[in-house]
Amino acid sequence: MPFQDLVLKTRSYRRFDQAAAVSLDTLRELVDLARQAASASNIQALKYVLSADPETNARIFPLTHWAGYLPDWGGPVEGERPTAYILILGDTALHKDFETDLGIAAQTIMLGATERGLGGCMIGSIKRESLRALLEIPEKFKLLLLLALGKPVEKVVLEAMGADGNIRYYRDADGVHHVPKRPLAEIILRQF
Repeated sequence: MPFQDLVLKTRSYRRFDQAAAVSLDTLRELVDLARQAASASNIQALKYVLSADPETNARIFPLTHWAGYLPDWGGPVEGERPTAYILILGDTALHKDFETDLGIAAQTIMLGATERGLGGCMIGSIKRESLRALLEIPEKFKLLLLLALGKPVEKVVLEAMGADGNIRYYRDADGVHHVPKRPLAEIILRQF
């Protein structure tokens, strides 16, 4: 698939076919892509916790918050929940700043997932200390981001931001997820 198509298809999906399992081998392949991507000062301070186990996933799910712009939606229902998770951690013994590496790694994993016919959602709104306890993560690791993965069962459509400037995503009556995007002319500040 051409790179532009891969990027455009890599969306935040929030509903999945829970019967379509994602293997630990696939999760390891995705993390291996991130491992080989760029890292600030090549410190490689990110670590990962992988879950493809339905029982563990069922315990992770209540520790997540989904779709802040959809306050009446409590997240995916049973049957549409993620079938895998990748928790990205920062090893504070190696470094204290993870922003650059986190962005590179998370997007690399999501692009790799899309290439494999999967989709996912990067979730920053998680119950960190509960996840730490559940997954037995030592204190030296900072919980950065949870990637929820699976086979998407929803349609996500990009559209131009309206004249009102509203960038809030929404679902229409048919359940199609619409994501308004700012125009290119608005985000390029200067050209020389």
